[in-house]
Amino acid sequence: MVFSSLIFIFFFLNLTLGLYYMIPKRIWRNCVLFVMSLIFYGWGEPVYILVMIFSVTSAFLLGFFISKYRESNIKLSRLFLIISVCVSLALLFFFKYFNFVAENLMLLTGQNGGLVIEGLKLPIGISFYTFQIMSYSIDLYRGDANLQKNYVSFGTYVTLFPQLIAGPIVRYKDVDAQLNGRTESVALFASGVRRFITGMSKKVLIGDGAAAVYEYFKSASGVSNTVAGAWMIMLCFTIHIYYDFSGYSDMAIGLGRMFGFRFLENFDYPYISTTISEFWRRWHISLGTWFREYVYIPLGGNRNGKLKQLRNLAIVWLLTGFWHGANWNYIIWGVYYGIILIAEKMFLGALIEKLPRILRHVYTLFLVGVGWIIFSFTDAGAGFDCFRALFGSGCDSFTTATVTYQILRALPLMIVAILGCTPLPKKLWDRLCTVDWTAEGKLDSRGKPVERSDGGCPSSAAGWVFSGIGTAGSLFLFVLSVAYLVNSSFSPFLYFIF
Repeated sequence: MVFSSLIFIFFFLNLTLGLYYMIPKRIWRNCVLFVMSLIFYGWGEPVYILVMIFSVTSAFLLGFFISKYRESNIKLSRLFLIISVCVSLALLFFFKYFNFVAENLMLLTGQNGGLVIEGLKLPIGISFYTFQIMSYSIDLYRGDANLQKNYVSFGTYVTLFPQLIAGPIVRYKDVDAQLNGRTESVALFASGVRRFITGMSKKVLIGDGAAAVYEYFKSASGVSNTVAGAWMIMLCFTIHIYYDFSGYSDMAIGLGRMFGFRFLENFDYPYISTTISEFWRRWHISLGTWFREYVYIPLGGNRNGKLKQLRNLAIVWLLTGFWHGANWNYIIWGVYYGIILIAEKMFLGALIEKLPRILRHVYTLFLVGVGWIIFSFTDAGAGFDCFRALFGSGCDSFTTATVTYQILRALPLMIVAILGCTPLPKKLWDRLCTVDWTAEGKLDSRGKPVERSDGGCPSSAAGWVFSGIGTAGSLFLFVLSVAYLVNSSFSPFLYFIF
């Protein structure tokens, strides 16, 4: 089951909300979320509910020993932490990486078979909930979180369906207090609905549209072997993955608010960055935060000299690439970014700072686009051919009549998508909502209308108009997105495969 499906929107979500708000006591509300999250997770592959329950139960029980010995016997506490982490990583390795390692061993040894387990499927979202379980164990060992003594509350944290499948990765210490002490409100619920609709429209109306254009340029005969076609492949995937993944994160954050949770942001307009370092501070923030907190800093971070700092960066990015998938293109993608970030730390960053902002922006977007080519092509040869085609190598022509026609057809979508990657639309709307339209003739020192100090829409007729426009706009986007879903057979999220 996915958020962008009619059965989720009109049946599962409404049923869960109804059950949740009919029950007054907090512990039973968590029970509703726990049970419904397991149903959500097992909708397609019920057998993998057992894997999740085993992961939850083992981490929950081992947490008691980690907490018990943390003050009296730190070595014993560390032993139980290692056991907990190893159990989680063993499950992740078996389901996600075993066949990848087996296939490569067979290539090295010349074996024809015997190692690969046929029919072994990847449990959806295992990379995300494994990291959340590890977060709990590590936070508990460090003393950054309290022991969770309630199994249902802990299970709710791990399995919570809004962010279970593709994040954002929620660290236990960030939601510890919310598990049993959150407060629901009409205002929070309403903001959650708006955020959910925003995310759904981003994913369905723009992300899926860009994916369709990407697939056309990638597979249509006589299109991908043109310069213009190769650039469209890079551009469309760049747009698609942002709107798909950030749209999912918006939907997850919105759903969390409907149930009283306040999840941290996962994207901060990454495509306005002027360096790769800045890009990764803005893209998939929860993953970057997890690796920084639980890998980079424990390795020493930047505290032990430049050489070890670069080593730590290399390790983090090798693991980041491998985390994304059991295929060489993901590992190459991680190494690619590791090299760039190390170069920026050593010398490149200082050189880039001297360039005009527009050139720094072009530098970042180009390298990010190349990174998405590596990421999207599991066939390394095809990916390299696409990269060469950006510069005319191996191409039949710069463009063709068909390519030009398809680019013009996609142009309105591309323009809307590019504008949506910037803070401009939000800034414009916030500007309209904070101007005190009742303060006639009142201008600030720059000659612009006075803004309200409370940051809310003005309590005037114009304020009600803007509020109505916002509500009507959300309703319109919801209806339009649903119409697209009715017309499509399936609208999966890209990050489900991780």
